[in-house]
Amino acid sequence: MPRPLDAAYAAAALAASPIWIPRMVRTGKHRTDWPGRFGRGEALPATDTPRVLLHAVSVGEVNATDLLVDDLRNGSPAIEPVIATMTDTGFDRATSLFRDRCPVVRFPFDTSGAVRRFLDRVRPDAIGLVELEVWPNFLRECRRRRIPVAVVNGRLSERSYARYRRLGPIARGFFRPLAAVAAQDETYADRFRGVGVPPERVTTPGSMKWDTARIADEVPGAEELAAALGIDRDRPLVVAGSTAPGEHALLRDAIPADAQLLCAPRKPEWFDEAARDLPGCARRSRGDQGSCTGRFLLDTIGELRAAYGLADLVIVGRTFVDLGGSDMIEPVALGRPTIIGPDTGHFQVIAGDLEAVGGVQRCRREELAATVRSLLEDRSARDTMIERGRELIRSRQGATRRLGDLMRSLATSPPVTST
Repeated sequence: MPRPLDAAYAAAALAASPIWIPRMVRTGKHRTDWPGRFGRGEALPATDTPRVLLHAVSVGEVNATDLLVDDLRNGSPAIEPVIATMTDTGFDRATSLFRDRCPVVRFPFDTSGAVRRFLDRVRPDAIGLVELEVWPNFLRECRRRRIPVAVVNGRLSERSYARYRRLGPIARGFFRPLAAVAAQDETYADRFRGVGVPPERVTTPGSMKWDTARIADEVPGAEELAAALGIDRDRPLVVAGSTAPGEHALLRDAIPADAQLLCAPRKPEWFDEAARDLPGCARRSRGDQGSCTGRFLLDTIGELRAAYGLADLVIVGRTFVDLGGSDMIEPVALGRPTIIGPDTGHFQVIAGDLEAVGGVQRCRREELAATVRSLLEDRSARDTMIERGRELIRSRQGATRRLGDLMRSLATSPPVTST
């Protein structure tokens, strides 16, 4: 018999179908793994090794689990990690990243039947929700099966916190059964406590993003990417990573005539719009080589690190529009002077800490052109920014090991009933 929540999901999907169906067709997202989204697929082989499911919703969360997977596999006792991801880009990235290390599965829709089928196939001993991604039916079924669920690398934005607070007892019912919340910092920890997680279950081991930042001066594949796109290595290159609509024209107009610009939009459905805002750009997906306008579009997935390796200056996308920002740790770790915009809500503490030590430079939209020009002309300022940013990264690393210990403990401890 359908549960009320399943009926609510069905009603909402039906009511919104005139919006989401055309959008999926337009963006090509209708060509997805529908059986997997409904919990169907091959069962994972039975194993005597404890199994931990890590749910990483999309590309950013998938990348953050890279070192955690190794920690679980190589620690004592050894754990079998399984990565579950929801978006197509996240699934593609996870399949590429973890192909020889652990299984990758599609996280299901939050309907009762899909969740039951999914858990029957995977049979995890413990589950880690990377950053957040709380689904009511999923948590209810895990509780019924006495599978401990933890939030790892936990982050709860101010906007989401306000939304959950408005739900009152309903939200507390979502969060109270969590076995643990390992928050990135004390600000997020306070918010998790505020939505109903028992205080004794909330810790602050830090952010895995610091650990995934591999400090290096050179990036494999960078020069090959430059050659393929026809980037002039004798001219300055500004790389704007994880950009969004509303930023590409701003970036185009902010770059000096003697510099080149490479934009890497965050989502594939933004590629064509970005190309329209960057006339004359060389598109990676078409195999274009060389651009008379000095503009390049990285309309592929998985090559942003190589692009950062070519940059004389990096601008972090989604920080000049109201989307909460993108990860700025990676370019800092690669020794690239980095500019961020006003909106870093999803990386509030990380951005604040880097800015406080001078590891990044923040500016408003109207200041971007002057900031770019100033940094390109001032090598000393760039070197100081790089040194201070890398020092902070080194001082903050270590969260992955602590999160591995947490998930190992949950997977190997006798099951308990959460209250």
